[in-house]
Amino acid sequence: MIAAATVTATKSPPRDNKRPQLLDAAARHFAEAGYDAASMRDIAAAAGMKAGSMYYYFPSKEDLLLAVHEEGIRWISKAVLAALEQQSGPWKRLEVAMAAHLQALLGGGDYVRVVIKVPPREDVEARTRFIALRDGYERIFTSLIDALPLAASLDVRHVRLLILGAMNWSPNWFRSDGDQPHDIAKSFVQSLRYGECP
Repeated sequence: MIAAATVTATKSPPRDNKRPQLLDAAARHFAEAGYDAASMRDIAAAAGMKAGSMYYYFPSKEDLLLAVHEEGIRWISKAVLAALEQQSGPWKRLEVAMAAHLQALLGGGDYVRVVIKVPPREDVEARTRFIALRDGYERIFTSLIDALPLAASLDVRHVRLLILGAMNWSPNWFRSDGDQPHDIAKSFVQSLRYGECP
């Protein structure tokens, strides 16, 4: 999931900047209906603006989706980086980063639901921008995993993919009355560190 790709508009936004409301409305509609069924007219209406005015902010529906992804990933990144502050020890740092990532995913929210469930379209430019966004975020975990005292025989790229894949799949199996994000993160890290669950 990411370096912050900048989503730019072709025109200067009007003085009464409704970009935040527009993004909130888009996140809600994309999360609930998916990309294809989310109507630009409905998104504009939910943001309290005319459909044509949206194009002051975003030149296309794809640009709007990418902006929602950017905001969702920024929010997850902020949570992970905040959790890492004043933490020391490579295993503990990985554990708190994973717990923050899981909390962000499992805590819901329209932006995060879009990041997980609504990928950008197959447009080459959009995919390129999305990949840059995702890779920027994943560099946080690359750095954390590189700091671990892992066996030389382990491919750290595969370890990163294993961790991110397991965490990103968690909305499919997580139950609110079961283990909580910090418990899941601790178990994942213990399994990686010692080869067993605590």
